[in-house]
Amino acid sequence: MNICKRVAAVHDLSGVGRCSLTVIIPTLSAMGVQACPVPTAILSAHTNGFGDVVMRDLTDYILPALEHYKAQKVGFDCVYSGFLASEQQVDHCLEFFEKYPEALKVVDPVMGDNGKRYRTYTDELCRRMSELVAAADIITPNLTEASILLKTDYPTAPMTAFAAKSMLVRLSEKGPKIVVITGIDLADGKRCNIGYDRENNSFWKVVCDYVPKHYPGSGDIFASVLVGGIIKGDSLPIAICRATEFCELAIKTTYSYSTDPREGVMLESCLSWLTSNQIISNYTTL
Repeated sequence: MNICKRVAAVHDLSGVGRCSLTVIIPTLSAMGVQACPVPTAILSAHTNGFGDVVMRDLTDYILPALEHYKAQKVGFDCVYSGFLASEQQVDHCLEFFEKYPEALKVVDPVMGDNGKRYRTYTDELCRRMSELVAAADIITPNLTEASILLKTDYPTAPMTAFAAKSMLVRLSEKGPKIVVITGIDLADGKRCNIGYDRENNSFWKVVCDYVPKHYPGSGDIFASVLVGGIIKGDSLPIAICRATEFCELAIKTTYSYSTDPREGVMLESCLSWLTSNQIISNYTTL
């Protein structure tokens, strides 16, 4: 009997710059969850500030790995996808979902940030990402990715609560039961992470302090804590709050040391917070 929850993490692996699998694995492990990496690509560094990185597409690896897991009767409690390097990888993620119908299906639709699409994401790959979103139970886009999925302009002004709720509902109508959007500036002057649970028709928000630096990998950490919390029994607002508070701790810690933002957050200094399994309640309805 496997008493430890197990997650198939279908993400890229970047050697330098804390992001994707290099933060997902330790984050889930600190929460008592086994992370089994299914790398979509290997990069010498992430693509935000390290020049021309070395990249190897691993599209031809994913399906044989899945077939091996099924042959060996390896079970997963969750299939959690992120950056995809090709359109074919969408098909492979869908096959993971099909082969593990009882697993929680989480899609972090990594496509862009700060109002811009990543250069590796073509129109067709974005369209295929929408197909993957439709098959998910939970999605965790940032505001840029939410706009891409909805085919709307990126909001440059703060959003009203009504507009934020509308965005959550429209995304949920594409398929996922739960939608969490990160980095929303609301009209009341607060930056929040927001969530919607369609089955309970509930809307949630967690306020976070603004820090004037961008750290790659923060979204990966947020989604990983959210996944770990939910599969271990957190309610949606508690999971959002846990993920928000941990990201805020890691970002503020890193900002205080004035390190190179390209390196990502100082995750190693903060992981112990996740092991304490603190009671979290700093959330409100949206």
